[in-house]
Amino acid sequence: MAAETRGRHLARSTLIVMVAFAAAKAISLVQTLIIARAFGISAEYDAFVAANRLPEVIFNLIAGGAVAFAFIPVFSGLLAKQETGSAWKVASHVLNTIFAFTAAASIFAFVFAPWLIRSVVASGFNPATQALTVDLMRILLISTLIFSVSGLSMGILQSFNRFLLPALAPILFDVGILIGVLVLLPTMGIYGLAWGAVLGAAMHLAIQIPGLARVGVRWSPALGWNDPNFRTVARLFVPRVADLALVSVTTIILTNLLSRLGEGATSAYDWGWRLMQIPETLIGTAMGIVIFPTLAALSSLGDLSGKRSAMAGSLRFILVLTIPSAAALIAAGRPLLALLEGGAFDASASALVYSTLVFFSLGIIFHSLLEVLARSFFADKDTLTPLIISVCGTAANIAIAVLFTGLLTGSATAESVAMLALANTVGVAIEVAILGIILHRRWGGIEERLLAQTALRAVVASFIMAVAIWVVQAVLDALGLSGGLVISVLRLFVIGLVGLLAYLGASRIVGLREVTDGVAQSVDWARSSFRRKEMPATP
Repeated sequence: MAAETRGRHLARSTLIVMVAFAAAKAISLVQTLIIARAFGISAEYDAFVAANRLPEVIFNLIAGGAVAFAFIPVFSGLLAKQETGSAWKVASHVLNTIFAFTAAASIFAFVFAPWLIRSVVASGFNPATQALTVDLMRILLISTLIFSVSGLSMGILQSFNRFLLPALAPILFDVGILIGVLVLLPTMGIYGLAWGAVLGAAMHLAIQIPGLARVGVRWSPALGWNDPNFRTVARLFVPRVADLALVSVTTIILTNLLSRLGEGATSAYDWGWRLMQIPETLIGTAMGIVIFPTLAALSSLGDLSGKRSAMAGSLRFILVLTIPSAAALIAAGRPLLALLEGGAFDASASALVYSTLVFFSLGIIFHSLLEVLARSFFADKDTLTPLIISVCGTAANIAIAVLFTGLLTGSATAESVAMLALANTVGVAIEVAILGIILHRRWGGIEERLLAQTALRAVVASFIMAVAIWVVQAVLDALGLSGGLVISVLRLFVIGLVGLLAYLGASRIVGLREVTDGVAQSVDWARSSFRRKEMPATP
């Protein structure tokens, strides 16, 4: 019963997060359409992408996921033991320390921005593009400071199993960027996009303040480095921040490589990454966020069986959604990119982005699996093992990137950007494989047979779905239904609907119970909710 109740709670929480993320992605798609038509894969958008790199590095290393993965197990443990005072004390100490370090790093990056861009991030850009990148980065550093507070706020609310406001925060961040796109972009150009990001960061924090008030947040102005709970967080934090540093260094190296592939390569890589991130965030990130507090609690209780079941169930959930998502992006990638075509985003830009998207699409599966596998180690308060494994994935990523882009032989072209996407996918796949093997040995298995059966059936169902998508595209082409934004939207809707129905039908044929049972449960929930609304009040 406890497992069944936990499953229902996880399902509801995951649904809440997925719906909120879907709303955020819908807003993001509107931004993408406007930005693509305004800038395409131009030098200006190259500069904006490169300008984001160092602020992202500062956030990820100091105030981002490293803090959440180190903070939530400690904070949740104190709450479970009814040590509320100690919990709020360590929260204050972590928040104050993170903000202080983020401020110091941001000031350093602001002052030395010209050298950092010219020598580290984008040495291949021309001087004018480098100067624009410096200006944009200095604006974006403001959002990094705000996120240093907002990021930890999300961890606090998630520790209380309150997922709604943290899930709404990304929506407001995207709303802020959308305001920048619609209001500021016409008069300020690419600078309006940067100021929109700052506004979005402020809204990201503001939406969480009511939730913090409801859980009784208490703050004290002290660093508290002698606090034993803070030291536990710091001990878990160091390996995780080193892992993220590795990722950040890889990102900077790849950005530098992209800057050498010619104008538009950096933009094309970013467009492919952004499109891949839509299903990855909706599925992998949402599942990882929801399952993490549960895995941490089960680990604290020593419930190995419950932990194994919860983790394996999450992986099966991911497989039945990411495999068809990858197949759909590959099969319907060109109609999707047709929505972006217009203005500066022409057919040649669409072709370059699609070649990149194909390899990124395969990465949806591995990036999503990594979200849960890595958190399984963090729940056991092991942040060192994922760091060691990350080194292997990073080495493979960089090696493939340098080798396959032709930079060593001097034959690199803009089309080589697709090889960088392949390098990313292979690197993450290596991490997933090794982490899975280690968990199998530590936990006495991770229900591999069920995972393999689910994966195989999902692949077969996804192949049938892809064939259906290609057939309907051929029919639409034969009918001459192409061209124009409205036609492109309708065309994509028809393709998506046919693909969904084909996958559901194929799942029933191949016996993919995770899908058929999930649909049945959703129908039952909808019916029960309708009946409750229609039921007359009891006297």
